[in-house]
Amino acid sequence: MSLEFDHTTLGQRVLFGAGRAAANLAEEVRLRGSAAVMVIAEGREAELARRVTSGIDVALHHDDVAPHVPVAKADKARAAAQEHGVDLLVSVGGGSTTGLAKAVALTSGLPIVAVPTTYAGSEATNVWGLTEAARKTTGVDDRVLPETVIYDAELTCSLPVELSVASGLNGLAHCVDSLWAPRADPINAALATEGMRTLAAGLPKVAADPHDLEGRDLALYGAYLSAVSFASAGSAMHHKICHVLGGTYDLPHAQTHAIVLPHVLAHNAPAAPEAAERIAHALGGTDAVASLVALRDGLAAPKALRDVGLRESDLDEAAELSAAAIPPSNPRPVTVEGVRRLLTAAWTGTAPESS
Repeated sequence: MSLEFDHTTLGQRVLFGAGRAAANLAEEVRLRGSAAVMVIAEGREAELARRVTSGIDVALHHDDVAPHVPVAKADKARAAAQEHGVDLLVSVGGGSTTGLAKAVALTSGLPIVAVPTTYAGSEATNVWGLTEAARKTTGVDDRVLPETVIYDAELTCSLPVELSVASGLNGLAHCVDSLWAPRADPINAALATEGMRTLAAGLPKVAADPHDLEGRDLALYGAYLSAVSFASAGSAMHHKICHVLGGTYDLPHAQTHAIVLPHVLAHNAPAAPEAAERIAHALGGTDAVASLVALRDGLAAPKALRDVGLRESDLDEAAELSAAAIPPSNPRPVTVEGVRRLLTAAWTGTAPESS
């Protein structure tokens, strides 16, 4: 059977090297001739951000960052950038930090140089998200795609093991969703498969030794591949559910992804045997769900939504909102009842089962 698909590869420069972040950023700013740089980093990462930006002149340090990018904080950052005549945004941090830089770029068109410190993957996508009145809105716009990403595994060493694991499983979720997303194609599948294989190799090393640079390198590389596949394939069932849970109930991003993923896989795998086989092989097993659960359990990752702040009384609303957001390309027909069963299992932390 002949192949036929329509694939878009996003244009982005990637600089990868442990211990090279400050030098790579200084060279990038020099090449751009940037005169007014705005550095966005959470307060708890201020020291790390100043180390990374030690070789450049910074016009403004901005640290008012929050998960899921509240609209009020986006407006504040946009106003600050305009007031200081900023011509380049540098984000140093995880998905929330990158997300705030994207919010500024969305309305200003300013270029972004992203320096990730987690495995969130937002830096490699043209997807933005904003939250207002307990509702998260997402969209796609090439203006928010960072023009350059600077990866340095040393910057992730301060990330606690628990968050490293959850963040890495978030990356794995990008890979899994890419296999049945609206724009899934063979190129995305190839990237996602290698991303899963690399994350599965790196995360156990990180869990065993948080300062293992080989493990951190593998996890960071895998997270990049996962994000590239996700950016091209689009958002599918898993991410639609997690966007609802995060935006509506203010659940922690990475942990929510880590908890929900095995249940989405168990739900869709029977209707997507080729994807399930690919996932199992990438994770070194013969059964996709069992292999993912074994990896999660071996990493001591979180298992229950009730442990990260979701109330049982929220499940009905969450199921309705999620079911309405899931694209029709999902391999199994979506019903509110089916999503409710999935969320109930994820809430209690029971073993994932096909529904």
